[in-house]
Amino acid sequence: MLLLSTFFYSAGAAVVAFLALEGYLAVVAVDDTYPSVVLAAVAAAGQVAGKLLWYWAGAGTTRLPWLRRKLESPKVSAALTRWRDRTDGRPVYTGLVLLASAFAGLPPFMLMSVVAGVLHVRMWLFLGTGLVGRFFRFWIVLEAADYAWLLL
Repeated sequence: MLLLSTFFYSAGAAVVAFLALEGYLAVVAVDDTYPSVVLAAVAAAGQVAGKLLWYWAGAGTTRLPWLRRKLESPKVSAALTRWRDRTDGRPVYTGLVLLASAFAGLPPFMLMSVVAGVLHVRMWLFLGTGLVGRFFRFWIVLEAADYAWLLL
């Protein structure tokens, strides 16, 4: 039940930005039912599943009028053109940017999910970098929370 709730909370937090996934994981770390590596993998899978909705929204498979208006604004359109120029034909660079975003959150992974969809980044690259980056991020959070009692 813990793995299922972690997956769905992670997916929800990927779609709705105000859900604090790292806080949830810090609380879950107290439960020793599953190793932190398993919880990190489940949380990463949930996050990437949720971020796929943003990826598809950016790719235009989901018609969100407010997102379309935002993407068509001159400022955002210019930024997307710059991103397209930087990433076009450079999958290693694109992968590194997505990996950094998934791990560190800079630029925000939610934003990069939309940008990846708009730029038609290959889905396997988006999924792979998202899973790896989010896995290590969440594993660090879980391990830190698990050993936080040492600071007391």
